[in-house]
Amino acid sequence: MPDLSATILRHVHSANYRPVKPKVIAKQLGLEQEALPQLKRTIKQLVHEGRLVYGARHLVCPGTPAAAKHGQKSAQRGSSQHVTGTFRRAQAGFGFVRPENTQASQGRDADIFIPANRAGDAASGDTVRVRLGGKKGRQGKAEGRVIDVIERATNRFVGTYIVEGGMGFVLVDGKVFANPVYVGDPGAKGAQPGDKVVLEMVRFPTQIRDGEGVLVEILGQRGQPGVETLSIIHEFDLPGEFDEATLNNARRQAEKFDGSIGSRRQDLTSETVITIDPATARDFDDAISLEQTDQGHWRLGVHIADVSHFVRPRSALDRAAQDRATSVYLPDRVIPMLPEVISNNLASLQPDKVRYAMTAHIELSSTGQRIATQVTKSAIKSCRRFTYEEVDRYLADPTAWKTQLTPSVHGLLGRMHALAMLMRKRRLERGALELAMPELTIDMNPEGQVTGAHLEENTESHQIIEEFMLAANEGVAEMLADEGLSFLRRVHGAPDPRKLKALNTFVKELGLQTESLESRFALQDLLAQVQGDARQPAVNYAVLRAMQRAIYSPEEEGHYALASPCYCHFTSPIRRYPDLTIHRLIDAVNRGQPPQQDTHALLTLGDHCSQREDRATAAERELTKVKLLLYLEDKIGTELEGIVTGVESFGMFVRGTQLPAEGFVPISALTDDNYKYDKAGHVIQGFRHTYRLGDAVRVAVAAVDVERRELDFRLLQKLGQTKPSATKPKRKRKPPKPFQGRRKRH
Repeated sequence: MPDLSATILRHVHSANYRPVKPKVIAKQLGLEQEALPQLKRTIKQLVHEGRLVYGARHLVCPGTPAAAKHGQKSAQRGSSQHVTGTFRRAQAGFGFVRPENTQASQGRDADIFIPANRAGDAASGDTVRVRLGGKKGRQGKAEGRVIDVIERATNRFVGTYIVEGGMGFVLVDGKVFANPVYVGDPGAKGAQPGDKVVLEMVRFPTQIRDGEGVLVEILGQRGQPGVETLSIIHEFDLPGEFDEATLNNARRQAEKFDGSIGSRRQDLTSETVITIDPATARDFDDAISLEQTDQGHWRLGVHIADVSHFVRPRSALDRAAQDRATSVYLPDRVIPMLPEVISNNLASLQPDKVRYAMTAHIELSSTGQRIATQVTKSAIKSCRRFTYEEVDRYLADPTAWKTQLTPSVHGLLGRMHALAMLMRKRRLERGALELAMPELTIDMNPEGQVTGAHLEENTESHQIIEEFMLAANEGVAEMLADEGLSFLRRVHGAPDPRKLKALNTFVKELGLQTESLESRFALQDLLAQVQGDARQPAVNYAVLRAMQRAIYSPEEEGHYALASPCYCHFTSPIRRYPDLTIHRLIDAVNRGQPPQQDTHALLTLGDHCSQREDRATAAERELTKVKLLLYLEDKIGTELEGIVTGVESFGMFVRGTQLPAEGFVPISALTDDNYKYDKAGHVIQGFRHTYRLGDAVRVAVAAVDVERRELDFRLLQKLGQTKPSATKPKRKRKPPKPFQGRRKRH
């Protein structure tokens, strides 16, 4: 295509162009699939010349004259041997650098291998500059040397204070550094051995030099209630208390709020409206109403807390909310995006109180097909707060609840269930994927001590709310797209075909028959095939790993897992900043005011919100793991039944069935037979015994290392066998990080 460069430039510089990825440009230009490689090469050349530029996540943006001039000079000099990216260090000392602007589909394929003696003092998460070498390194990857640390991910770390040889050291939590870090005289800042502390690094360790730091804060004695939570808060740099300006702003909003209903706000206080939330919920940001029309259509009301009424743009509240971007849900506390006077009071849709809302009225056909969506400011009064458990009990026996509920509320619950199941059926028929990844929840007593753990079930009560929230999010996104507006979408790109091919190979090795998994319906069939099967956790996790990560972006790429071409987050502005931006945009449209449209600002905000969400998820998962390890620390020898959830060349992972803790059994500890790892079948094979994914086994807790976040099991027997396997714990290994699902909030 000789005119391809000119065609691309005309398209990208057109007035209505919004930055998208090359494959989206191909669709917009009407190119066939086979033309995509040539288009990508042409765009890359135009970027090299400076006539185009790559934005965040490899979006194609118009270039500038200055960039073009710089690009032409770069082309004359030839390609640079220096690469900038994010470093992550392995426990053995070597590491990898993920270059900037690496596409999600490339993943680890783009990584540069850094030998231990060429990593310098770079720590995991640092942004570094690498000089590429001429040879291939580990696993055939390009090899390089770190020549500069451009930006530290952090200079502060959390660990346990110890004293050795009369000197103070800190064992940094996790596997960040292989050796303890020297912090000077014993008892510095009054620290006692076993205290959890915050360390500021003065000199980062290298392969030939130990690290050195200084204590900046004592968190408390290891294992005491609340101390591990403080450790995770510091480790992930989670936000602390709100500043006084933000709190004063919230107090002023509380003083002004009188529950009056103005002319611009629809009065829905006489409608039957209810909330359904977890039993432990402290804020209620969504409520539901539902009626059937004379034509047999459904009129669904999704009422969302009108946070935008209280949090004005560029106010102290807004600056704090934008910086936090999300609430963080830890096992024993919530770090809110907004002060509690807003999140738990003024904006919370509490029963029997007039509350301001943004209401999406969604009209659906008798079969559950969405016809129209309209969003207005409203005032509601919830007449009943339900927990998920209560609704499940109602669904099990609706008749028994007739004496406990008013006729209007009883009828509403029945209608909600009927419509939600219709909508769920339609959504699955269009190819939406549902992974069975239940959330691991820590059980705690009133004193904050862990008493156990359990997996949350996705029951029909959860599915009712899920369907209505998904419908509102999708309807609002389509409404804004029809207006031709740019907005923060919830984007989930299609999986990389190479990863799907690897997934196909994996599931066939497990004895599962599949078609090409490039079809979402083939993926659906695969997930249905293993439902209730012992292989279900492994297959669901493998499918998850083949998927891209969902992010916030103005990019028009759709949501693959939901099979939705247009999707955003509208339903949780108390806990998510992107939802608040959607509310403000809707209000501007309803007022007839032309909203500000700045694609570059949206890209930057989307990146920020995505990163904050990733941080919150990682912190939640890590503290859950730590709490469970602390619970098991004094239970060495405790026996439990479990399922083999992973098989690797170095051993196997087992998750308990009653107590869902995941631990590791090294292959070297299986001494009752001569075992070898069969990669093709993901099996540990011996002459007499075989262990594969999904096998039921009995294990005992062998070793717990809270600081390194490791749990070892000792294999007792494969259930169904009478002869036990003699095993012994082995401490050192490199297991992959186990996935723990998170709460579904749409």
